[in-house]
Amino acid sequence: MAKKKQEGYLSAREARRISRENRKITNAYEKQRKRKNVPESEYLTTMRDIGNSVEFDNLHTYFFTDAGTVKAVDGVSFEVPIGKTVGVVGESGCGKSVTSLSLMQLLQRPQGQVVEGAIRLNMGGKAYDVTKTPNEILQQIRGNYVSMIFQEPMTALNPVFRIGEQINEVIELHDGEGKSEEDIKARTIELLKMVGIANSEGVYNMFPHELSGGMRQRVVIAMALACNPRVIIADEPTTALDVTIQAQILDLLRQLKDRINSSIMFITHDLGVIAEMADYVVVMYAGRIVEKGTADDIFHHPAHPYTIGLMASKPVVGKKIDKLYSIPGKVPNPINMPDYCYFKDRCEMCVGGCDGAYPGEISLSETHKVSCWRYEGKEGQT
Repeated sequence: MAKKKQEGYLSAREARRISRENRKITNAYEKQRKRKNVPESEYLTTMRDIGNSVEFDNLHTYFFTDAGTVKAVDGVSFEVPIGKTVGVVGESGCGKSVTSLSLMQLLQRPQGQVVEGAIRLNMGGKAYDVTKTPNEILQQIRGNYVSMIFQEPMTALNPVFRIGEQINEVIELHDGEGKSEEDIKARTIELLKMVGIANSEGVYNMFPHELSGGMRQRVVIAMALACNPRVIIADEPTTALDVTIQAQILDLLRQLKDRINSSIMFITHDLGVIAEMADYVVVMYAGRIVEKGTADDIFHHPAHPYTIGLMASKPVVGKKIDKLYSIPGKVPNPINMPDYCYFKDRCEMCVGGCDGAYPGEISLSETHKVSCWRYEGKEGQT
């Protein structure tokens, strides 16, 4: 009897065919991206609301792998208002970090490509569509307008350069015009003080391995804030830290946001951090947004079964239970997504419509939106 092939098995011939097709697709995107002297009119756009720093509009970011096309971000739309914090929450692999890397245009190329949609960035007097903006312009935008606090300070810092040299380089590249070496050094030490490092002059001359995790995280934050960016992307900045240091880092981010009037896109899977930091919350699952609204909407009136499951899975102070709730089942294969609601196979609240196509976005209130068949025909009800 022939041995049954494993699910997801690919023959060498099939893998080669997929690889050839992917090369054609990615080469076309890369050719478009590497053009020189692109006129500004091609990437100039108009903000839907000038009160927003960033607008993600139907963003699709795919990874063209030898096993198939991974739809890491599959039609994401939300806004980051000026001076506000938007929390993006969801389990590992749901597309949170890829959404932020799409904004920074730091995707792993040529495999990772934005294939559809727009990311409108408010530059003050004008707006750019980041997905169409050429690399030489992006170099001026990164650091000056949009900055990122990366997930892991151990790998975000270069182990062979001193802390001072690494922050100096950021200032030289983006804000160094007319500044002497002494001016840049003074600014670096000022930044280290601003993020709560007492021995700033000593840390200036240290290597990353001489600092603790919390100190390294503060250095990464100082680098991100060096040029007073309009948008700060914080990609799980407190994941590897103990709760005391975590509280200090969150407090620091809040103070700095108010001081330079920046917007923060805060990415995490920690609901406690989101409750403390965010004005608005976006809940992602399998590359799509399943629910979004104000922090009050999401925490006090969760609507999507996935959001309800997330809320039920967190411990509550003073409430004794034998076992924390966990959402049953597993995330679908990102290469072969179903043609119905992605959460259906794990959902304990299914209704008749769940057998149909993927649900559209339903407005429960002016700020609260959900993609779930349970609310079909119930617009405006919370």
